[in-house]
Amino acid sequence: MTTPTTTTAPGALDGIDTGRLAHWLESSLPGRGPLAGVTPLAGGRSNLTYRLSWGGRTFVLRRPPLGHVLATAHDMAREYRVLSALGPAGVPVPRTYALCRDADVLGAPFYVMGFAEGVTYRSDAELAPLGEHSAQRTTHALVDTLALLHSVDPESVGLADFGRPEGFMARQVRRWRRQWDHSRTREVDGADQLNDRLAATCPPSGAVAVVHGDYKLDNVLLDRADPGRVTAVLDWEMSTLGDPLADLGMLCMYWDGFAGVDRPPVASPGTLPGWPGREALVERYAAHGTAGLERLGWYTAFAFYKLAAILEGIHCRTVQGLTVGEESANLADAVPLLVARGHDALRTAG
Repeated sequence: MTTPTTTTAPGALDGIDTGRLAHWLESSLPGRGPLAGVTPLAGGRSNLTYRLSWGGRTFVLRRPPLGHVLATAHDMAREYRVLSALGPAGVPVPRTYALCRDADVLGAPFYVMGFAEGVTYRSDAELAPLGEHSAQRTTHALVDTLALLHSVDPESVGLADFGRPEGFMARQVRRWRRQWDHSRTREVDGADQLNDRLAATCPPSGAVAVVHGDYKLDNVLLDRADPGRVTAVLDWEMSTLGDPLADLGMLCMYWDGFAGVDRPPVASPGTLPGWPGREALVERYAAHGTAGLERLGWYTAFAFYKLAAILEGIHCRTVQGLTVGEESANLADAVPLLVARGHDALRTAG
């Protein structure tokens, strides 16, 4: 599902009491034990993910980060609910098996889902071996899956109350301004002005859909033999009801937004030879009958601002001595570039 680290046999493991977990699995999952191993999975920067070997089968466990966290930011029941609703609707997501609301088991609520086979591409170097044909098929699969998600009627799958779509984007602009203000340790040229411009030109509420919230290539698993087939969409912790163009704008931003950044955290497919450019994403999405794409530049600009705010939060924690490694410094250096590219995207918004 994602890259595993060292397998840990039953015993001590951060975030997992294997004895209590095995007892809960016995009464909650199909089949019988033993719990033969727990493997932390790399990838994802928020909720913790583990691969479980239980009764000769493989499952995945998701739980919040260690320590004190806000329940609203790491709501396991919410993730479990959206996965359980979207699977029967045909959206490629891991199958859900059981939700544990009892924090006494692992110190926080968690859920267990099926292990989805596939490969995740996280860097340009990993994408480079794919030829032009595979690159096009991968691009089409990524966009088609997003359009499929947005075509699901929330009410028909029991998600009519999954969010507050009215005024969604205006709230998002205010939310990420507050996030930036709480993380402020330096002045970034154009950051406040970008937020002001976004607030002043925010599109009115329009179409309503289940939105993923962080839709990008490395949150999607692709078939190893056929990169034109999505086997699962992962990391639904930011999902809600809202404007579907927020997802498309995010995908466009990630497609080439880190071009020229030293050691970027994600791949930039749109800059690689043989890969379709950003405009091809929009054309493919529009082919599904979606209207109103003339303001997409605004949503892409917002995606640049949102990601810049997230990275500025990482920089703040670095300044406070709460992070380690060189990656945080690299991401902090990218923030001014992302802000500038947000301004550029907004100029195309009409």
